[in-house]
Amino acid sequence: MNAKLFSILIPVYNERAFVERLVHKVLEAPLPEGLERELVIVDDGSTDGTAEKIDELQAANPEKVRVFHQPKNLGKGAAIIRAIEEMRGDVAIFQDADLEYDPGDYIRLLEPILSGRADVVYGSRFASASSRRVLNYHHELGNRLLTFVSNITTGLNLTDMETCYKVFRADILRTIPIRSLRFGIEPEITAKVAKRKCVVYEVPISYYGRDYTEGKKIGWRDGVEALFVISKYWMLDDCFSERYGQYVLESLSATRRFSSWMVDTIEPFFGQRILEVGSGIANISRLLPKRERLTLSDRDPEYLRLLEQAFGEQDTVDVRKLDLDSDEDFANLSRQYDTVVCLNVLEHVEQDAAALRRLVGALEPGGRLILLVPQHEFLMSEMDRSLGHHRRYTREAVDSLLREAGLDVEHLQNFNGLAILGWWLNAKVMGSTKLSKVQLKLYDSLVPMLSKIEPLLPLPGISIVAVGRKRI
Repeated sequence: MNAKLFSILIPVYNERAFVERLVHKVLEAPLPEGLERELVIVDDGSTDGTAEKIDELQAANPEKVRVFHQPKNLGKGAAIIRAIEEMRGDVAIFQDADLEYDPGDYIRLLEPILSGRADVVYGSRFASASSRRVLNYHHELGNRLLTFVSNITTGLNLTDMETCYKVFRADILRTIPIRSLRFGIEPEITAKVAKRKCVVYEVPISYYGRDYTEGKKIGWRDGVEALFVISKYWMLDDCFSERYGQYVLESLSATRRFSSWMVDTIEPFFGQRILEVGSGIANISRLLPKRERLTLSDRDPEYLRLLEQAFGEQDTVDVRKLDLDSDEDFANLSRQYDTVVCLNVLEHVEQDAAALRRLVGALEPGGRLILLVPQHEFLMSEMDRSLGHHRRYTREAVDSLLREAGLDVEHLQNFNGLAILGWWLNAKVMGSTKLSKVQLKLYDSLVPMLSKIEPLLPLPGISIVAVGRKRI
């Protein structure tokens, strides 16, 4: 990874006795050659003179120390959220403002990310380290218990989920929404890192823990909160910030049964060389057949990174940037594929006819375009617009678009008819702009039954599946 700036995010609350020494240690800690540092210090409403002290430290080190003040004490999580908003670096680490953690471990923590092997690195207090202060056994037992419960729900095998030292590629950290304002940030961000399928490494660190007489602030109530947070984000797939969350919501990434149903519906039309347009976070891509060639594509750099991470080592899968509005992106794809898959994408494109022509250009003569788009103009609502939809389609409009793009319409099918009522109630009657993740989870649990009922009923379908064959 070609990183140039290392952001050290330091939430501070009533740490006047330690913060000056900590800042000096952070400023003096060795870093890999060529990597600069910035300290992003957020005072969380301190009342003991800490705010004035860190202002002095900023004045003494204006090129490296940046200080921000919260209006009142909001919690560690809130201070880190602010620090993430203000950071400028390519890599970031969480650093407590006391002296429990040693900045001398930075080089060890950074190595897996800078070498390109990891997206996230956890510093473990319980793995083998050079030194560790012996402290309260019950506190360590609580940490190990929370780590165990977190691992059960995330599938990770961490030894220290509650560690302060967490290092991130900054592009990932900026796109993870953080909701916990206190110490629940640790299990929350761990759950979201796991659901994002990030590559996580763990390295041993030194630890010089404080006891409560020395100012330690975390207590048993925070342990109870952590258990609640672990349970919450085990159930909810809230792992992308709002910009990405809308895509995740619309693509129904949490509804694995629904995704399987969609792929099963179009499976008879797949060829050997498949291009998927708008692959996103790969919820559909993972279900597509890996035949002679499978190309996954998106226009968003974050999605492309996720796709490379997930499929980069598979010989029959490649990933490329494709923007449906760009002739340049399609310039080298002429007649390369016998199948193009475009599911829940075309409605996002303002010039849909031009986009279809680009897709058809990537097909060999006789190749198939498989399209899925939302149906029924009367259902168009603020929910559609909040998801970036320019339109909903009619069967006649889809048929006409395919023919004008140079395709013979081979198949038109209504899909997911029983969802119309739910969409109408939410979007048109209640005026909602999004479906909750709980609603999506509930719907997904009904898919096995709905997929059996639908072939028996002549329902109009909330979506249209269309298959067009390129004229020879």
